[in-house]
Amino acid sequence: MSSQATQPSLYERLGGIYSIATVVDDFIDRVMTDPRLNANPAVNEAHHKVPPAGFKYLVTGMVGWASGGPQKYTGRPMRESHEHLNITPKEWDAFMDDLQQTLDKFKVPGDIVIGQS
Repeated sequence: MSSQATQPSLYERLGGIYSIATVVDDFIDRVMTDPRLNANPAVNEAHHKVPPAGFKYLVTGMVGWASGGPQKYTGRPMRESHEHLNITPKEWDAFMDDLQQTLDKFKVPGDIVIGQS
């Protein structure tokens, strides 16, 4: 039996859907109120069009699915959801900073984040 077969999945290493949902809850709250992101009128409008609870539900499902969990992502494709927002490199950096702050808050290990699936 190979070590790959016995290694927990990324989903398991993240702590399953409840841990993922906790991290997503903080992250979405952070992103939706970030003035660096909301300075972009298209992003600001998008943030105010959707109820945060529904957005968190979709993102939690997406992260669960993407990390190997049993969830099914039912939202729109990422490109379709974001291309009209014209996100700048500076805004992307702000988004990634928000993500890093959330990951640090919950002490998510770097080896998990870097793409160890």
